[in-house]
Amino acid sequence: MPSLTLAEARARAAQLSDVSYDVEIDLTDQQSFGSRVTVRFASSGPDTFLELHRGQDVRVTVNGAATEAAYDDARIALTGLADHNEVVVEARLPYVTDGDGMHTFTDPADGERYVSAYVGIDITQRVFACFDQVDLKAPVALRVVADPGWTVLSNAPSVAMRAGTWEFAPTPPIPIDLFVLCAGPWHSRTFEHAGLPMGWHARASLKDELDRDFDGLRRITEQCFDHYGELFDEPFPFDSYDQVFVPGLNWGAMENPGCVTYRDELLPRGRVTDVQRRQRAMVIAHEMSHMWFGDLVTLTWWEDIWLNESFAEYMGFRVSEAAAGFEGTWVGFEVTHKPRAMVADRRRSTHPVAPLPEDVPDVDTASTNFDAISYVKGASALRQLVTWMGDEDFLAGVNSHLTRHRFGNATLADLVGALDDASPRDVRGWAEVWLRQSGHDTVRVERDGEVPVLVRDGRRPHRLLVTAYDEGLAECESRWVDLDDEPVRLDRWAGRVVVPNAHGETFARVVLDEQSWAAVEDGLGSLEDDLARSVLWCTALDAVYTRDLPVERYLTLVDRHLPTERSSSLVTTIPEATLGPVLSRRAPAAQAESVHERVSAACRAGLDAGADPEGFTRGLARASRAVAELGRWLTDGRTDHDVELDPQLRWQVVRRLALLGALDAGAIEDERRRDGTADGDLGAAAASAARPTAEAKEEAWASLLAEDVSNRRFTAITSGLWPAEQAELAAAYLPRYLEAGPRWAARGPAFSQVVGAGFPAFHLDEAQLGLLRGALAGELPTVLRRQWQDVLDDRG
Repeated sequence: MPSLTLAEARARAAQLSDVSYDVEIDLTDQQSFGSRVTVRFASSGPDTFLELHRGQDVRVTVNGAATEAAYDDARIALTGLADHNEVVVEARLPYVTDGDGMHTFTDPADGERYVSAYVGIDITQRVFACFDQVDLKAPVALRVVADPGWTVLSNAPSVAMRAGTWEFAPTPPIPIDLFVLCAGPWHSRTFEHAGLPMGWHARASLKDELDRDFDGLRRITEQCFDHYGELFDEPFPFDSYDQVFVPGLNWGAMENPGCVTYRDELLPRGRVTDVQRRQRAMVIAHEMSHMWFGDLVTLTWWEDIWLNESFAEYMGFRVSEAAAGFEGTWVGFEVTHKPRAMVADRRRSTHPVAPLPEDVPDVDTASTNFDAISYVKGASALRQLVTWMGDEDFLAGVNSHLTRHRFGNATLADLVGALDDASPRDVRGWAEVWLRQSGHDTVRVERDGEVPVLVRDGRRPHRLLVTAYDEGLAECESRWVDLDDEPVRLDRWAGRVVVPNAHGETFARVVLDEQSWAAVEDGLGSLEDDLARSVLWCTALDAVYTRDLPVERYLTLVDRHLPTERSSSLVTTIPEATLGPVLSRRAPAAQAESVHERVSAACRAGLDAGADPEGFTRGLARASRAVAELGRWLTDGRTDHDVELDPQLRWQVVRRLALLGALDAGAIEDERRRDGTADGDLGAAAASAARPTAEAKEEAWASLLAEDVSNRRFTAITSGLWPAEQAELAAAYLPRYLEAGPRWAARGPAFSQVVGAGFPAFHLDEAQLGLLRGALAGELPTVLRRQWQDVLDDRG
């Protein structure tokens, strides 16, 4: 299928104006759905095209006349256009199970069916014919025909419902890639705030979970809404605000104007941990900020993804802490998000936070840039910008920008100009080195005798907090430092341990001097400041990834300091990072079992010390090789430290026992039937794939090859099929995965991401790296090539 190019988008945007859509969707047939759209637009030229992905029984009417418009399964050619036009396109379109288009899901818990339009970059054309580009914003009026017993939600309030037909008010001009439709027997909790109708919605089988969490979800919504009302001059731009936990969404959430969708894993069964609550609050704040950044004011082309995502990421962490009261959100950012961005910024695929338009020549290339650079590095850069220029000037510039471009499109130059006008500092110069150039600086601590000296390797200005400690890591003093070309001497701190960027205000690699790092290795767990501790764990992880810190020294840090860790974010993340990227990238396959044993021992020591039983129990369930103990947990429904096995934890134990060969297919099936939910189906798929037998692996592989395998099932199976501890058993599947990858990826960019994320988790030896290089030498879809190239850079 052709990928919309920058040149085509610019030409079409210059030609067309005053676009609007009247959309009619019929969901009453379960094999395919009916799509009818009336597109009205002005045109300064005679020819253009609409996108429609693989429509059947396509009928086109142009200005009242039926036409045999040329259609190649991707584009409908429009010719002989007038100054003002009305085009009607009717078609039958397929449902999908991969989250790209009209996604259908039948809930195994109760047999109920849900249908939702998940769109995004280059996907709206799978739901109705449209000009599928973000700078042709348009109002959308919607009519939906569906089961009369369902609830249907969309970007605007429903204004009428008669005999299974819902009509929605026209939206303000919105980017067409953020259209949404959610239909099914939702369980809904509605309310009003600041005169605006609002609601939280979830599958009927998740009624108890939504009711359990509703008060907190409402509180977060209202507090974030009020806080944004204080930050931004522009009022909330839409007429309603629904938030829906949906099945099968590829993204964590999607910022559809007036109707945000969240993957329903964010509404877990059983206990909701502190880490999960904090993460969910951040995502809620993130998506709400998009109502201004991305929805009210929208990027013009995809080089400016950061205008949407960097702002939302920064605001998500900032507002969930400042407004919703979730302390410690930046701790999670430092240890879970920032290491990913540092790694991404060293790959061959790195790019500036704000590349030039010509560096994003088409939408397939744009799809690869929804990455840790655009989200995390961009958010880090914005946090540094606020630190550097001051919050008052930053918000003044932002508000000027939002008002100037409301319901329109904007570029980097527009925002930087507004910020520069609001500040006495050279924001344009700052943006040139921070946003237009890839890579990151290194901030080093050196010594002139006993005197610490800060040195920057790079080209960016940094304003950062520097903290001095004694040899036992008791804090002595902190000060702000502006670090540029010239080194900064810290004469008053002679002999002290020094940690720059102590609260993570900038995005730079930190390299400590020998004295300071020795104190960290000896006393990290005793450091009182959670945020400073997270910065140092981030520093350690980054040093492992760059091979500057041997894996053994890193594991010794885990041995010594994970058991005394007090931050739930760190207790959760350090085992995950150690058993995930550290193991797959830097520890030979032969060490996989011993790494698991060391993480298990550290988590057990944390439990014995009485610290964070929830976090350490989950870490132990992931790492333990103690079959008898895990089996006892499963039988008793509780751990030896009296932590109840809720559904999430129970499936982790089942999967671990299956991987260790202690549960057979029958026992896993019993657990699946006992659970009876979609989570149980996926948990059983992962556990079955993890069994350490050739027959189990072949069975799992066959399931991946099913034509209609869903995105969630694919992820579950690949998570169990080739873990780090089964490198030898699973090795034969690497070439088969590499061969099948392009066929899977043909389903679309989002499923390509799923395929790439499912890359075998075991450490690759030189021969296996050679197989990957060979696959990369062939023809590959753009998104999958990027995914596999990143794996090669990370592990090679």
